Amino acid sequence: MLALIKRNCRLYFRNHSGVLLSLLSAGIAFVLYLVFLKAGMHREWSQLPQTNQLLDSWLIAGILVLTGISTTLAGLGQLVSDRERQVDRDLLLTDVGPVRLELSYLVSATIVGIVMQLAMFAGMWGYFSFTDGLRFSGAQLLDVVGLMMISAGLATVVNALIIARIHTIDNFGKLATIIGTTTGFLVGLYLPVGSLPTTAQTLVKLTPESYAASLYRQILMNDTLNTVFAHISIAQNDFERLMGVRINWSGLLTASQTYQIICYILVSCLLLVLIPVWRQQLQWRR
Repeated sequence: MLALIKRNCRLYFRNHSGVLLSLLSAGIAFVLYLVFLKAGMHREWSQLPQTNQLLDSWLIAGILVLTGISTTLAGLGQLVSDRERQVDRDLLLTDVGPVRLELSYLVSATIVGIVMQLAMFAGMWGYFSFTDGLRFSGAQLLDVVGLMMISAGLATVVNALIIARIHTIDNFGKLATIIGTTTGFLVGLYLPVGSLPTTAQTLVKLTPESYAASLYRQILMNDTLNTVFAHISIAQNDFERLMGVRINWSGLLTASQTYQIICYILVSCLLLVLIPVWRQQLQWRR
């Protein structure tokens, strides 16, 4: 299985144009923020100190999630390609088995998602550190890296579930375009969650990766929020609800509750992906 994971990762990173295209939606969101959104949002929150640091951290969180979704989906493109060209059947002639073959695609896509999130984080942090003096502590960085692993795993299993019935690269490309277009809205990146209509807010809450975005925001914005809203918990709660720092389900979710929801979704989606493959393996052994 390790050889298959290496193969899938190599095929992804060798395709330089594909790597760049998988980052396109994240790059567009970053440019849109700098050119169009930042000035308006800065005016809206200009009464707060450290506005740039708050908004920069908020953006980084959203783009990390968007990067995880788009790059893990691109990583799973190899699964669809092998399925279309029936390479997966050739691989099954070895002793790998359907379950381990499926896991190799999932693990390699997760690795791709982690690596590309690290690259985007380094680039964005470097830029905002130079322009706005953005700083993060060592503890924050460790938490972010840990969350990258969870977020990439979550994005991978959700994407794998979505593409389960996709058998051609052409259809996969069309689906990837739709996902790349809508994801920015569904994780509260282009517009703050609290400013959306009620129906749209419900869609955000039903999007698994919106919970990862919430955790990223809590980690990256925590120190600044505590400084800006020191001893004003009501104002901080209002800000966190509006900006999607914490998801509101009859009250703002804590970080612990959000992690639990992510774990439930991740395990459920993983089982939904693997159970049909496990059944296939039982038939294959017969």
